[in-house]
Amino acid sequence: MYGFIKKILFRFPPESIHHSVMRGLKVVNALPFGRNVLDAFCQPKTNGLERKLWGLTFSNPVGLAAGFDKDARYIDELAHLGFGFVEIGTVTPLPQPGNDQPRLFRLPEDQALINRMGFNNEGVRAAAKRLQKRRSNIIVGGNIGKNKLTPNEDAVSDYEKCFHALFDGVDYFVVNVSSPNTPGLRALQEKEPLKQLLHHLQTLNSQKSKPKPILLKIAPDLTNEQLDDIIEIVQDTGLAGIVATNTTISREGLSTPAAELEKIGMGGLSGLPVKSRATEVIRYIHKGSGGNIPIIAVGGIFTTADAQEKLDAGASLVQVYTGFIYEGPTIVKKICQGLSLQS
Repeated sequence: MYGFIKKILFRFPPESIHHSVMRGLKVVNALPFGRNVLDAFCQPKTNGLERKLWGLTFSNPVGLAAGFDKDARYIDELAHLGFGFVEIGTVTPLPQPGNDQPRLFRLPEDQALINRMGFNNEGVRAAAKRLQKRRSNIIVGGNIGKNKLTPNEDAVSDYEKCFHALFDGVDYFVVNVSSPNTPGLRALQEKEPLKQLLHHLQTLNSQKSKPKPILLKIAPDLTNEQLDDIIEIVQDTGLAGIVATNTTISREGLSTPAAELEKIGMGGLSGLPVKSRATEVIRYIHKGSGGNIPIIAVGGIFTTADAQEKLDAGASLVQVYTGFIYEGPTIVKKICQGLSLQS
């Protein structure tokens, strides 16, 4: 069924059809028995998939990665699609339009996407207000970043503003310094600026009556030496974990013609081409930390086998994004059913 629907959806520009579909989901959710229909089709009917981590209980280990619901508009609706958790954002202190459109591209031959969205969002205050109104008790993560015009030397202030604004509305935080679409952002992954940023956030966190888990999202393009630094920094700052990985700037091994890639231009690549590298990074961090750093895996997860690969490599939870686009709204149900059979 979704294969046919996908052919129709893929005839429209990716960004516009995304908003149309999500508005449609909101309408269905508001209809009498609409939520029951969504639950019947999409909710996993499996037991034993709960995960307890950071004092939180995840109904299942499959979450939705940041970037899909940037402004926390659809949390209640997404909860009925079976996700064990949803990560909003990336949000920034001030609203910003992001990069010029078009900025989201499909690569069907590679089951991939390229995006250069540029942290388009309505600002952290708008997201915080929506979080106050949500009805679902699904676990929500807050992915935070800096505004494009904020120089790196002032980046700490931007992350601090987002941290305070979202604190009461989310269950955990993810510090995003790994998007390739904000100029200079990845420089914050360097050892000293990253250590300074994370120490500051952890200090703020420790001053709260109930501190919340703070994780770091990293790029798949880091060298082993850089990953060693990440492990050291996470352990030194007492961070709760790592999200591995963000999109890649690599274009190696793609089936999409080079001319088409050149026409698309810059942006982060996600989907199946990232799967192997993301797993390598997860395995390296898990081994290098002695298994002491919890990892949320993201990158090329389409099937149960993909999810199991990440879990076997050392991940505690997984997230989907591009796989959700290509596989459709029953992806969580299918992955969870497969994981239940294997457990």
